[in-house]
Amino acid sequence: MRPRKSGRFVSQLTRTTMAVVMAGGRGARLRDLTRNRAKPAMPFGAKYRIIDFSLSNCVNSGIRQILVLTQYRSNSLIQHIQRGWGYLRGELGEFVQLVPAQQQLGEIWYRGTADAVFQNLDLIETYRPDLVLVLAGDHVYKMDYGPMIAFHVEQAADVTVGAVQVPVSRAHEFGVMTVGRDQRVVRFDEKPASPEPMSGRSDMALASMGIYVFGREFLRARLVRDAADPQSAHDFGQNIIPDMISNARVFAWSFQDVKTRAQAYWRDVGTVDAFYEANMELVYVTPELNLYDEDWPIWTYQEQAPGAKFVLDEDGRRGEAINSIVAGGVIVSGATVRESLLFFHVHVDERSEINRSVLLPHVRVGRGCRIRRAIVDEGCVIPDGVVIGEDPDEDRRRFHISAGGVVLVTAEMLSGS
Repeated sequence: MRPRKSGRFVSQLTRTTMAVVMAGGRGARLRDLTRNRAKPAMPFGAKYRIIDFSLSNCVNSGIRQILVLTQYRSNSLIQHIQRGWGYLRGELGEFVQLVPAQQQLGEIWYRGTADAVFQNLDLIETYRPDLVLVLAGDHVYKMDYGPMIAFHVEQAADVTVGAVQVPVSRAHEFGVMTVGRDQRVVRFDEKPASPEPMSGRSDMALASMGIYVFGREFLRARLVRDAADPQSAHDFGQNIIPDMISNARVFAWSFQDVKTRAQAYWRDVGTVDAFYEANMELVYVTPELNLYDEDWPIWTYQEQAPGAKFVLDEDGRRGEAINSIVAGGVIVSGATVRESLLFFHVHVDERSEINRSVLLPHVRVGRGCRIRRAIVDEGCVIPDGVVIGEDPDEDRRRFHISAGGVVLVTAEMLSGS
């Protein structure tokens, strides 16, 4: 285990680091859940949005200059950040600044992750940070960026890539790295068909987290060169990082191997099944993701809502929730909720049963309904007597069923549109 550096050394580095959060992606693998919102704006954990994790990691790490690059269906994301992330002190040079795509290259939107940063280089230069931390805004994780940044400086690296160990069976979804004993990257393959396992671990591969530390001037030079290449996809994983392996100092930082102030937790919630499982893990008695950690809080915008309420106390009409997470404004009226997450302002009417399901904000469930192993999208109104999650053929006719058997329900599906 590498030793921790002094807090003063790390804090000096984070104060001169700017974070650029990539929050413009659609997240198409989440299907209808991202039909009207960007993936970073997806609700998570009964209270948060996915982007809250990246932003909280920045603030908790001491990085207080943050650009959030948006593009796809950004309205709800912009509203959330404006309401919940405006507390940093602008007079002290602290900010979370929203940067909508502005078609700075004529009629061209962002062509890839690298191009998104390239089109905003002038804005980055305005603040002249020593280092630029490029982040994906669509993962659920807790990470102290300070030790990674210190490692980058000590190694005199041109780029340091955040790395996580994933099963080889899933590694084709990521950029996969091969490293030497000094953690220098000797090979980088973006979403390979046959991922190379880690040395000594035939079942695991070292995957890119989509987190990169660059020196500002080096980043500019590489992005300018990439922008001039008509054959490039202008993407960090596909082009920028692989092209650097043979001619620059590229290092990997495996955050799971280093004990920091933050819990080493990371999940890619890019599919319906992954999103469902990551939420459902939170109802366990001792979930892997600790949201009750006062030393590394996850900050968010809190809706002004009354406390949750459970009413009626008769056999068959008892308002109760067992092994569940229930947000403010929820009313469970004579219904039973088991192993589920109910977001803000969900109402469940009498004699209904909710089992191992995720109900996003403002869902209304009528009387006598049964919902099992489902994700019900924001604003859905479930009519009286509807049964979801028991008859696959009926569910498939009206809704979407994931590869793992999770039923996805949206307002459009309910209306038949």
